Amino acid sequence: MSSSRYHMYSDHPFKLGLFGANCSSGRAANILPERWLADWESCAEMARIADEGGIDFILPIGRWKGYGGPTDFQGTTFETITWATGLLALTSKLTVFGTVHAPLFNPMVAAKQIVTADHVGRGRFGLNIVVGWNEPEFQMSGIAQRDHGDRYEFAEEWISAIKKMWSEETPFDYDKEYLKLSNVVAKPKLYSDGSPLIINAGQSQTGRDFALRHCHAFFTNFREADVKRSADFVSKFKSDARALGREANVYTQGHVVCRPTRSEAEQYFVHLTTEAADYEALEGLVSLKGITRENTDDFEAYLKELPPKNVGYPVIGSPEDVAKKFIKMREAGLSGIAFSLVNYVEELPLIVEEVIPRLREAGL
Repeated sequence: MSSSRYHMYSDHPFKLGLFGANCSSGRAANILPERWLADWESCAEMARIADEGGIDFILPIGRWKGYGGPTDFQGTTFETITWATGLLALTSKLTVFGTVHAPLFNPMVAAKQIVTADHVGRGRFGLNIVVGWNEPEFQMSGIAQRDHGDRYEFAEEWISAIKKMWSEETPFDYDKEYLKLSNVVAKPKLYSDGSPLIINAGQSQTGRDFALRHCHAFFTNFREADVKRSADFVSKFKSDARALGREANVYTQGHVVCRPTRSEAEQYFVHLTTEAADYEALEGLVSLKGITRENTDDFEAYLKELPPKNVGYPVIGSPEDVAKKFIKMREAGLSGIAFSLVNYVEELPLIVEEVIPRLREAGL
């Protein structure tokens, strides 16, 4: 088994990835005129800049329904496996992930889609497995949401069956609690190796245990205020994986605002998360998690605090500031970050031209 696929075909100790660009507004609920629209031409240009500029991967969000508000935050989205296939055809170095809701994708169909994407990308497709939480999306599909533990039990069968489709040369039966598949055949196999690079970001212990068994990388939150705590988590996750005879890296996610000066970046971020926030969409989002005006004291204040959290860990500042934050993450043992931008095409060139050279100088 070649290790190059699982390190994204690069020797960068700290990988950089773009997160959420298949969705309108990316991951920042905003009403700015320059907000990301996620049209195909822009996605293709983003991938070109990333591929030529040293970005390692692109990670989409599995989203099927928007959150409302004047922008219908994340309401316009591309399905991720076909989106990844298109971007893989346009690039030569990037790893591009599909984010797949296991309950919504028939495993036989998903296995074939993934193999197809992997051949288009010559081994550069990655799989992000999600089990789902957004009830309106499940209602739209006509598929009932399972209890939390059952979601991962289903995902366990789902990925195990798919792995057999990628590896078994002769027809097989797969008869489990959720999946009952008969006389299964699947050709061709993946472009290289027995599995794509698989990632997961389940925050529960059940989700982490699933990732330890099946994934090559796990996404967690970074705590700059307590770097040791983050480092301890990374160290334990890696040692738990080794105890199972596996190697797994740990990544984080966030949102970058990089400008020529720190003051410009900070001013833009404040504007993004105050006057420019799509508060109606944010209210729609938190309501799906049971947080409403009726059950939350000072709901308006809560909502005003949400935007910085909603875009993930904020990495704000000049190119020098951003590079230093990335270096600190690496010092905590993290292998990389998937970050979002307000506008990927407009903002990515500064990162490519000013941040990545600083990381190279630092050995990353």
